[in-house]
Amino acid sequence: MYKKLKNKETKLSVIGLGYVGLPIALEFAKKIDVIGFDVKPGRIDKMKKGIDPSNELAPASFKNTNILFTSDPKDLKEASFHIIAVPTPTNIYNLPDLSPVLKASETVGRILKKGDYVVYESTVYPGCTEEDCIPVLEKYSKMKAGRDFKVGFSPERINPGDHNHTLTKIIKVTSGCDPEAAENIAKTYELIIKAGVFRASSIKVAEAAKIIENTQRDINIAFMNELSLIFNRLGVNTFEVLEAAGTKWNFLKFYPGLVGGHCIGVDPYYLSYKAKALGYHPQMIDSGRFVNDSMGRYIGKQTVKKIIAAGKNPNNSRVLILGITFKEDVTDIRNSKVVDIISELDDFGVTVDVIDPAASHDEVREEYKLEMKNEPSGKYDAIILAVSHKEYLSLSEKWFTPLLNNDGIIVDVKGILRGRISKHTYWSL
Repeated sequence: MYKKLKNKETKLSVIGLGYVGLPIALEFAKKIDVIGFDVKPGRIDKMKKGIDPSNELAPASFKNTNILFTSDPKDLKEASFHIIAVPTPTNIYNLPDLSPVLKASETVGRILKKGDYVVYESTVYPGCTEEDCIPVLEKYSKMKAGRDFKVGFSPERINPGDHNHTLTKIIKVTSGCDPEAAENIAKTYELIIKAGVFRASSIKVAEAAKIIENTQRDINIAFMNELSLIFNRLGVNTFEVLEAAGTKWNFLKFYPGLVGGHCIGVDPYYLSYKAKALGYHPQMIDSGRFVNDSMGRYIGKQTVKKIIAAGKNPNNSRVLILGITFKEDVTDIRNSKVVDIISELDDFGVTVDVIDPAASHDEVREEYKLEMKNEPSGKYDAIILAVSHKEYLSLSEKWFTPLLNNDGIIVDVKGILRGRISKHTYWSL
């Protein structure tokens, strides 16, 4: 398979062209023939024009690539090596929603040929590829995995908004259903991954390695958030404590904040689900999730308390929120925990305005039924700097003062204004 791809005797396809799939497709398209497939024709139209709908890649990334962008599943028949990179979200009950990856498996299964390869990049719980996805491939292809076609798992490691640790610079974990598949998959990824490839011993090991990467970060951030809850009662600034503690060489530098998005805020639920299915209740993982999921409403409550302490009625108060994307310097609003702050303020009758230089007004309206503002209007009783976009990093107190009423409050979720505010009430995690 590796030789056929390299000699352009067959093509590679990528199913799902989001923030994970598109960079993979474009990198491979610099070396071999690629078919990029997405179910949304509107996204395909943009990519045909050299535009990344996720706003992660520059137009130059599309140059010198041999790729067919399509939303027609029939085009996938020309490929023999299929990479599935669709989202794996959770539902409203925080349980795994496998419908995107299973639907993608069905799409690929219908066009699968003998000798083809299918590699999953979507983050799942250990065992999912073999227990949930392969049966779908077998059902719709009417073939047997391992005998008629090969399957592997190579978890995505892309960090949205990070332009230093990009796809080719991150070691790629690969695996296959048998030694032949494992080697062909590893060598195929070595075509584009400059940092090198780590060959995991099995598909399940590769799945587990990915899921614990984000779970580890989630637990560490949850500890920081819990410390913030404690230090707030002590009247101590958490960021000052962490700055002092961080002078020791082996102190792990994590910080409190909102944990949303489609990776750290989701993946631990997949591992927790699988653990419970095996009869084990993962106390640390679930506790970390509880703490992190509660931080948005906690920030909202603290803001209301400050408003009341200033002698004002929340029902007659206005709050401006800066930022609604799930993290800084990205356009992605999925699973944004800023929405929890808004919901909490809304429960107290506070009028909330939201602005964000990165987020799409249409997407925010569609996803959260919220109308964003283009710019601040009038005076506010509190301003919450929720997302540390680059546009906000250099803000000074002079910027806030004209926008605040008397006894105005500045809430700084990430602590980036620390040391700059003296004339207004200031609070951070």
